[in-house]
Amino acid sequence: MRRLNLTHWILIGTLVGAVVGYLDHNVWLDTDVAEGLKPFSSIFIRMIKSIVAPLIFSSLVVGIAGHGDDLKQVGRLAFRSILYFEVVTTVALFVGLAAAHIGKPGVGVALAASSTDDVKQLAGTHTTLAGVLEHTVPASIVDAMAKNETLQIVFFSALFAMALTQVKGRPKEVMLEVCESLSQVMFKFTGLVMKFAPIGIAAALGVTIGKNGLGVLFNLGKLVLTLYVALIVFVVVALVPVAII
Repeated sequence: MRRLNLTHWILIGTLVGAVVGYLDHNVWLDTDVAEGLKPFSSIFIRMIKSIVAPLIFSSLVVGIAGHGDDLKQVGRLAFRSILYFEVVTTVALFVGLAAAHIGKPGVGVALAASSTDDVKQLAGTHTTLAGVLEHTVPASIVDAMAKNETLQIVFFSALFAMALTQVKGRPKEVMLEVCESLSQVMFKFTGLVMKFAPIGIAAALGVTIGKNGLGVLFNLGKLVLTLYVALIVFVVVALVPVAII
């Protein structure tokens, strides 16, 4: 048992979730065992979301403010960081839309419908350049972190780092040490979250198969395959050119 690594446990969790979902859908007809596993799946997703904000903030502050006191150099680095996130996110959006349009991976996967009010609000929202620029600047960094608004967190972190370069002496050193320590802790935190992955994946798969049957695995497999193809395309058209530049 000790020789099994995380990948092995994830595969075991996948198998256990599939078995539980199958039994719940075909054998335990009068019970809803798989639905009881749903909180474990939600907990895993929530833990993953909780990583984003502190990791981005600490990494960017250390990466930008740790380069010295030259505001011009720091400003260029901050601008490049914001530009990088904006451009790469846009490329990711187009790659994802193309993958979804071509592969249609969601066909056959039944999802709970959103509330009518949410659908109407989303349909009535018109995105403009002015709106995107305004949305980039957070009114409250706490609210931005709570909603995982990545671009707003990047903007605040870059501005915070630029302000930090103007601070002299011990206060600056302390803040950099705090952010560097936070960054290291969050990487360890990520490792702990991933240890919960087998349970979260087993729960998610059990709930899905319990509701839709084993046939949904084909559609989910197509979804995963589309994801990996899109990731490969994204790496080739976005990350490789960025690394070269």
